[in-house]
Amino acid sequence: MSIRAIHRAGSQDLLIDLDSLDAVLALNAALEASPLPGQRDLLAAAQTVLLKFDSGHSAERAMQALPGLAVACAVRTAGKLVEVPVHYDGEDLAVVAELTGLSVEAVVNAHTSQTWRAVFGGFAPGFAYLLGENQELNVPRRDTPRTKVPAGAVALAGEYSAVYPRQSPGGWQLIGHTDLHMWDLQRENPALIRPQDTVQFVPATEKLSVSQAPAARVEEPEQTSGGGLKIIDAGLQSLLQDAGRIGYGNLGVGVAGAADPTAFRQANRLVGNRMDQAAIENLGSRITVEACGDQVLAHAGAQAQLWITPAEDDQVRTTRQVASNAPFALLHGERLSVEPGGQGLRSYLAVRGEITLNPVLGSLSTDTLSGVGPDPLVSGSVIPVQQPSVGHIVGNPQPSTLPVPDDRGVYQLRVLPGPRTEWFGPAGLKQLAEQLWDVTSESNRVGIRLSTGDQPLQRVLAGELASEGVARGSLQVPPSGLPVLFLADHPVTGGYPVIATVISEDLSAAAQLPPGSKIQFVLQPPAALTAK
Repeated sequence: MSIRAIHRAGSQDLLIDLDSLDAVLALNAALEASPLPGQRDLLAAAQTVLLKFDSGHSAERAMQALPGLAVACAVRTAGKLVEVPVHYDGEDLAVVAELTGLSVEAVVNAHTSQTWRAVFGGFAPGFAYLLGENQELNVPRRDTPRTKVPAGAVALAGEYSAVYPRQSPGGWQLIGHTDLHMWDLQRENPALIRPQDTVQFVPATEKLSVSQAPAARVEEPEQTSGGGLKIIDAGLQSLLQDAGRIGYGNLGVGVAGAADPTAFRQANRLVGNRMDQAAIENLGSRITVEACGDQVLAHAGAQAQLWITPAEDDQVRTTRQVASNAPFALLHGERLSVEPGGQGLRSYLAVRGEITLNPVLGSLSTDTLSGVGPDPLVSGSVIPVQQPSVGHIVGNPQPSTLPVPDDRGVYQLRVLPGPRTEWFGPAGLKQLAEQLWDVTSESNRVGIRLSTGDQPLQRVLAGELASEGVARGSLQVPPSGLPVLFLADHPVTGGYPVIATVISEDLSAAAQLPPGSKIQFVLQPPAALTAK
């Protein structure tokens, strides 16, 4: 195994360049078997391994240990043969024909006449990178990725082919579609294609209809004695979120979790919960819930007005207002209405006790990109809550955690250069930091799409970057030159260079910026964060 370079990927992740795919697979196998101290997850890709750690200090220690790590050669195991019927009607089929100098019929023949080996997973659950036997269909990604690629789409990028498991953003060239379900949590092995499997694409004999695999629903257990909350109005978007899923990167399953970890932890702290327990994440600060049994709640995050209306049979109490960032009681039958109050985008509503729904892959977080986790909350949803044991202390009121803009109304986000700064050079990094960037309306939990009134970023390196793992907070730059800032539900791999990464301490601020906000990125030296 030969490590070519080790890059910092934000505050506490490392991206390791290796000299071959076999070296990637060997290092991945070694670190899966014997994780480094503080290692939380890893993700193998074409020429890299992304390592996630619990702190910047653990990442720094790993940087020192990795060059001397003894790694055996990768052992190739035999997987199963998976036959994938394809209807070749993709939007980019003619483009692929032009790029390769083949006819459309020859492209189809080249795709079906060779076998494809699944070498690693990533991007999304059930997404497998399939390596062909030749370079005949080696084509670049699209200059601008699509915001929506349909489930079942069969695509090409570089020397790989793949099938998109569900609707998601993507920049690969689409040549057809299949109706096979690539990811289904109801199967013993959710991924239809796993690393080391062999895939044979065959032309479909009849027109197929692209269908979405049914989402795995979280079954609600019987109501506990603690009661719970009933959703009366879920607002624009209300999701259950906790600290996220750890350790599933090589299956293409991202961490997800609260988009604003700081506000999420504060809400839990105020009601006396562990800081990783599930809470309601609401977009736009508009939600109404009703207490089933007496509950203690706290609201944190975006500014809001909180009103409690008494139960229908309560002849004594009247409507009252309560404060954010402080615990309050919601008695049986009372309703809490949260209304927008100005600053911020996402708010968190924590209830004292444990939400007793069944976790999916160890978490109650809803991943909006992959569809893993509980369904979004809707009117009539009931959230069962088990009251805590004695000793959980309710917290005191605390200051708001919302970010504050500077005198110009600009929000500053600190970034670490890399891991792919060389694609833009010193001038590109300087441009990123000196000009202002606007948050566009095409932003969500996956990422913030940015625009600028100045010049887009320009690459100084030509060619294609092999797909590789990306960290939360990455500023990925497609050929358009307009960065995308990855948030909680970002794809686990990407194929565009990352010029810089927002530090972990500022990701909560990024998640609270609505469309129209202005951002300035402030470069930080990596050494300043190694002792975190």
